[in-house]
Amino acid sequence: MEFNEVLSKRRSIRKYKETIIQRETILKILEAARVAPSASNKQPWHFIVVENKETIKQLAKSEWAAKAPLMIVGLADQEASPNWCSNDLGIAFQHIALAVTNLGLGGCWMGQTGREDMIRKLLDVPDRLKPVAVMPIGVPDENPEQKARKNLSDIVSYEKFGKST
Repeated sequence: MEFNEVLSKRRSIRKYKETIIQRETILKILEAARVAPSASNKQPWHFIVVENKETIKQLAKSEWAAKAPLMIVGLADQEASPNWCSNDLGIAFQHIALAVTNLGLGGCWMGQTGREDMIRKLLDVPDRLKPVAVMPIGVPDENPEQKARKNLSDIVSYEKFGKST
């Protein structure tokens, strides 16, 4: 897929087929995260791949997420990069979202604010790593329309806020 096509096809998918995601495909998704840029190249992230159905159910905040065949948990390393770890994890997680789309799969980025302790306990996550997000992933069993996006003129200024050209 061309890059602009990947961008335009990326959707938050909330319905998955029961198809198991092959290990080779999972590794391609993780490689996309591995090559993401980070502040001072600290690479302050760790990813936990979850395929166990019971663990996925416990991680899921929604019934639809519990039905995904795969979930990736994104952890930010607070010791490696105290100021930028969450931003850097976000960049890597976006790489995952785009790779998932490029591979013909679907996913939905789910923030985990307020669930950090539960995730730490469930997955034996050390204190230095902050659970930031999970992404259920699978073969899409839906094809949602693209949601409306604001015009560039509504979200871009030049030189100073509010200046259009």
